[in-house]
Amino acid sequence: MKKFLKLLLHRMVLVGAALLVQAAVLILVIWRFNDRFVYFYGVCMLLSIGVVLWIVNDRSNPGYKIAWIIPILLFPIFGGLFYVMFGGNRLSGRTKKKMRDMDRHMAEALVPKHPVREDILQLSRSAGIQSRYIERYAYCPPYQNTMTEYLPSGERKFEVLKRELLKAEHYIFLEYFIIQEGEMWNSILDILVQKVGQGVDVRLIYDDMGCIMTLPYGYDKKLEKLGIQTCVFNPFIPILTTKLNNRDHRKIAVIDGHTGITGGINLADEYINAYEKHGRWRDAAILLKGEAVWSLTVMFLTMWGYLRGSEDDFEQYRPQVYQTKREATDGYIQPYADNPLDDEPVGETVYLNLINRAKQYIYINTPYLIIDNEMVTALCNAAKGGVDVRIVTPHIADKKFVHAVTRAYYEVLLESGVRIYEYTPGFIHAKTFAVDDDYGTVGTVNLDYRSLYLHFECGVWMYRSSSVLAVKQNFLEHLSECQEITLGDCRSVRWYRRLGRSILRVFAPLL
Repeated sequence: MKKFLKLLLHRMVLVGAALLVQAAVLILVIWRFNDRFVYFYGVCMLLSIGVVLWIVNDRSNPGYKIAWIIPILLFPIFGGLFYVMFGGNRLSGRTKKKMRDMDRHMAEALVPKHPVREDILQLSRSAGIQSRYIERYAYCPPYQNTMTEYLPSGERKFEVLKRELLKAEHYIFLEYFIIQEGEMWNSILDILVQKVGQGVDVRLIYDDMGCIMTLPYGYDKKLEKLGIQTCVFNPFIPILTTKLNNRDHRKIAVIDGHTGITGGINLADEYINAYEKHGRWRDAAILLKGEAVWSLTVMFLTMWGYLRGSEDDFEQYRPQVYQTKREATDGYIQPYADNPLDDEPVGETVYLNLINRAKQYIYINTPYLIIDNEMVTALCNAAKGGVDVRIVTPHIADKKFVHAVTRAYYEVLLESGVRIYEYTPGFIHAKTFAVDDDYGTVGTVNLDYRSLYLHFECGVWMYRSSSVLAVKQNFLEHLSECQEITLGDCRSVRWYRRLGRSILRVFAPLL
């Protein structure tokens, strides 16, 4: 009985009930005015026509446009209304101002005191062009004097994160999409409480949608009582007009300004295989020590200021404040952020630049392969040109419909010479690129529409770093655990499954 009551009172159940009530009220209102249906129909038709014209002339991705236009044309009465309520990235004037302030603080804080982009250009024009794009459009410059360590699993990241948190003397900043009570989070929480007692400034940001099934309502208040300053990104309110497209999908840890970690690993037990949720979980992160951590610090502080409505003196958090010795240089390191509300797809462009400039190989780990025409064309052209393009995706799905869409893209890529593998022991959640032994990136950006266009994301671009070779080596080692997918495998799929995947692919931008 207690379990039933707990389930009945779960936040998600209450939210679902509230949304159903609102939907029922809307249907009742329409039914009550059915004698004026002709007028209602006419207004809705005009609205749908206006919405379609707006979408066609919008700057959004063509795939995203098609995914909305089709249902609007099929259901003109409700299609336009539904888009007005849930589509696009419209912002209030107040939110736009806060976003502009966020960008301004990023740009001002990240002006490099010792620019290194020209050094990269002298070594390689191709590398310099990639780095310059990130600096211009994400405001994030490249750095030297930074040590990197590729963390090839959740277990390794957990071990390193605990070790570095225990060393904290001044401040700890954590920003995560998912937190779940269990072995991983409880161990970290114990350390955070210990550090609060030692006078360390501990701050945490978590995404409310990401944690809606993993944390109880009001968990931030519990953390505040423990001395952990906490902000919740985009708190979920069960109202039909609420826009929930934009989420904080970043995973950032910063300790005393000189140590930082990012990558795909959230703070939940499946990420360290404390239990098997979708078979064995494979993931990746990267540890930075030195000057490049500054960009991760600024990402956190600008998001904190946006959520908290406060302003910090950024200068007191620079890496050199609490670590005067310089780290040895491990190539050129460029952490970058992607803001979905600035109309600049930084995450996708970083990937496209890596693909389009590759000469020998491109090795990609991604949990999802739901990509637009530009990305498909880039991957196919690279393979057709003789570049060794290999992609590893999961064999065991975390979301069946999404996994079906991922598989819908296999055939066109395989026909062009791209080699695709599925990680058979379970689910691969890593988001990594290794290119030509020179370039690599590790971060939070999935190859899907949500990550590329709708979420706040981050990553680390690397040039001539030892971690690029570590990403490559780890990729090749794990191919022995993967099943290579062939054209024959794709073409032997039953016709109704192929039809279902084709339909899902059309609506992939909305998944």
